[in-house]
Amino acid sequence: MSEAAIDPATFTIVRLASGTCVLWLILLVTQKVKKPGGSWSASVALFAYAAAFSFAYVSVPAGAGALLLFGAVQATMVTYGLLRGERLSTLQWLGLTIAIAGLAALVAPGASAPSLKGACLMLTAGIAWGVYSLLGRGTADPLAATAGNFLRAVPIAACLSLCGVLFDTNLSATGIVCAILSGAIASGLGYTIWYAAVPELTTAQGGSVQLSVPVITALGATLVLGEVITLRLSASSLAILGGIALVISSRERVLRTS
Repeated sequence: MSEAAIDPATFTIVRLASGTCVLWLILLVTQKVKKPGGSWSASVALFAYAAAFSFAYVSVPAGAGALLLFGAVQATMVTYGLLRGERLSTLQWLGLTIAIAGLAALVAPGASAPSLKGACLMLTAGIAWGVYSLLGRGTADPLAATAGNFLRAVPIAACLSLCGVLFDTNLSATGIVCAILSGAIASGLGYTIWYAAVPELTTAQGGSVQLSVPVITALGATLVLGEVITLRLSASSLAILGGIALVISSRERVLRTS
């Protein structure tokens, strides 16, 4: 997304609105659900993620942004577990330490460091997404809950968009199309496929799929956007993804032996 194509506030509401339309269309076709699920607290977290994500990508490269987002999500969920009394093994503590060090190295001052403001916004988006994921744990019908949360988040995003009109609004056909594709395909269809696949995956398999997202994003940014994979990004990626992989794999071994 570029600032010239569409402003972050408009991108946010178009993304959420198009995602809502696709999710509800899928629900009506497959389940005939008429009552929205989810909650207002989850909807606020979803909006916080979507808005911070959109504003962050004005100044953060795609690869670094995906890495920051993923790292913040996992750190939020691990922190929640620790606060609830969950105990980490030595390997998990080692993995968490390595991942946090990788995040710190990525945002440390330097020529190839992402914008501090953008990095903070992306970390905020990751924390919000982690909270959203935690709020959705144990949901009987996650797809219906997601559709309801998207629906509630739209009026909140509309308020942000109206405020944006007072300051700076950039619109173009390309920007609108990108926002619609992001909401309808990446979010709407993406969640539907993910929720269908999750029951068939082990914890390690699901974690491995998630670990591949920042890597795919960085490669896509290189091929499509012409972004350069720097030494800092490469080293940080190895530390963050490798550290989180240690946490996930150790958890899987515990589950198998318990």
